[in-house]
Amino acid sequence: MANVTIENLTKIYPGEKGSPVKVVHGINLEIRDREFMVLVGPSGCGKSTTLRMIAGLEEISGGTVKIGGRMVNDVLPKDRDIAMVFQNYALYPHMTVYDNMAFGLKLRKIPGAEIKARVREASAMLGLDDYLDRKPKALSGGQRQRVAVGRAIVRKPAVFLFDEPLSNLDAKMRVSMRAEISKLHARLGATMIYVTHDQVEAMTMGSRICVMKDGHIMQVDEPLNLYNKPANMFVAGFIGSPPMNFFHGTIQESAGKLQFVEANQGESRISIVLDERLGTKAAPYLGRQIVFGIRPEDVRDAPTVSPSESARAIAVRVEVSEPMGAETFLYLGTGATSFIARVSPTTRLPPGQQIKVTLNLANAHLFDPASERIIG
Repeated sequence: MANVTIENLTKIYPGEKGSPVKVVHGINLEIRDREFMVLVGPSGCGKSTTLRMIAGLEEISGGTVKIGGRMVNDVLPKDRDIAMVFQNYALYPHMTVYDNMAFGLKLRKIPGAEIKARVREASAMLGLDDYLDRKPKALSGGQRQRVAVGRAIVRKPAVFLFDEPLSNLDAKMRVSMRAEISKLHARLGATMIYVTHDQVEAMTMGSRICVMKDGHIMQVDEPLNLYNKPANMFVAGFIGSPPMNFFHGTIQESAGKLQFVEANQGESRISIVLDERLGTKAAPYLGRQIVFGIRPEDVRDAPTVSPSESARAIAVRVEVSEPMGAETFLYLGTGATSFIARVSPTTRLPPGQQIKVTLNLANAHLFDPASERIIG
């Protein structure tokens, strides 16, 4: 297997009237040997373009790509020792499962006995032994995707590349295939680069995650570090479902304590007395604008918290209640801001009801509204 090194990688497309459009802005990324790296971000962020430049399917406008220490900018895709799994499976409809998996090996003139051994090994790994004589039209979407993965496995490449491979599957099959690909990575010990727009896929599958936006890398880290220690508002809002709640306001001082005061000028605006940790971070922003961020699971309905916490209770209005089975999402309003709380599945509150909630400040964050970077 091999590591993949991206240095100052840039992609520029010709735009209208000759004006160039830069879609990847000189990014740098080190993917370690045997690592499962996930590139995640919204549509148009440059993640698939980056993957295709690694594969050699897109011309590199600037910078370098190295696989196993070898620069591959001018190396043909077939000579890069990579295997790619696409969103649309890309199977040959007139060939059986066996022939689809063996086709690339036959082109490389691998001996027949070795081809058979590799296909049998991959089919056993993926549970395809009973389908080797079928053609793609006789398979389900999940089975077709496993064939596409198997076709990559038999090549025994240095690097596996996955371009949104689960996008065409239904929700139940996506969950199943996520687990299958993760188990496959553990079994093969291979270097894998996986592109998705689904942050749940990224969180559950990646050894590390690279979050991208507008052709820039926002943050690279392990999943829980991204969740608990986001570098900026974009990462904080993109990673996590439901996303982090953001409140815009100012830092003020009252009775010797710093507090966050929501920007709304009405009587219903939120005022939060900051604890020592947040107060230290907020001190340079006294009298200035700031963004307060907190995740839905750290918004608690007041009856479930201690008396000391209830002293900081905030009055809100229930806008929508969504029972999810294992939990309930409450969409709450303050008059200026709507936000989400993740509460007990037994909570039943009708729209319009006034309740009190408290915030677990131990997991709250403060952001600079100009740079959108985290404070502290």
